[in-house]
Amino acid sequence: MSGNHDGVGEELLAALRREGLDGVDRAFAYRQGADLDKPGLGRRRRTRIEIATDDGRTHVLYLKRYGRQAVLAALRRWLTHGRRASAARIEYENILAAREAGVPTMRAAAWGAEPCPIGALRSYLIVTAVPGEAMERCFEAFLARHGDDGRAAEVTIGLARLVRALHDAGYVHRDLYASHVFLDDAGGPPTLHLIDLARMFRPRLRTARWYVRDLAQLKHSMPASWVAGHWRAFLAEYLPGVSDEAAGRFDRRVDRKVASIRRHDERRRRRREGGPRA
Repeated sequence: MSGNHDGVGEELLAALRREGLDGVDRAFAYRQGADLDKPGLGRRRRTRIEIATDDGRTHVLYLKRYGRQAVLAALRRWLTHGRRASAARIEYENILAAREAGVPTMRAAAWGAEPCPIGALRSYLIVTAVPGEAMERCFEAFLARHGDDGRAAEVTIGLARLVRALHDAGYVHRDLYASHVFLDDAGGPPTLHLIDLARMFRPRLRTARWYVRDLAQLKHSMPASWVAGHWRAFLAEYLPGVSDEAAGRFDRRVDRKVASIRRHDERRRRRREGGPRA
């Protein structure tokens, strides 16, 4: 395991070593836990695991394994991030950068990579779970429960501040869908956490374009009732001090990107179903 473990306690690190999760070969040979499949993972593999520590607690973690990548993919990552690094190290550093920017997210318990001049070989990362559930799954029910008591407005402000903190630090998520924002409403004020930071990066050119893309992904994936009732408040919090005219221009750019995402999704759906692409 890497020497820096993101503030994770020694009890958990010891338990990971006992489980054989302290090196690339052993991490890839690990057979416990439940694999989480979704389209587009390619050579990546995600596994939900539970690890018991000597203090009697059970920790829910996610083991992310990155298989050997094509040299071209490694070169693209090098150009994107400005350095040679494995996929696991990039995500590990993104987790640290997000929290430094004030974005609530998971912690990295361990990571490791096979040595390679361009970072194209195997690597793995173990991250902690975040509280709550993906907004994609739970937010419509949340709105139904709390549409009139102010909690939806509270979440809207928190969500805008989360995205603004990420963007103010110069980073973009690149997969900022409701499936990657977790909402915890289990008593007390609702909290939000951002996950899946593998593609997060700091663009050096055309940064506004990337910010628009992030917001379009979010707007596209959120419930229509929230967009109708809360998007304007979200945008006002995301763009503090910006005139209504400038905010309107920005929102129109977001809407054009939303339309592009919808067209892309429709083409992909038709390909899956074997229908005409036009």
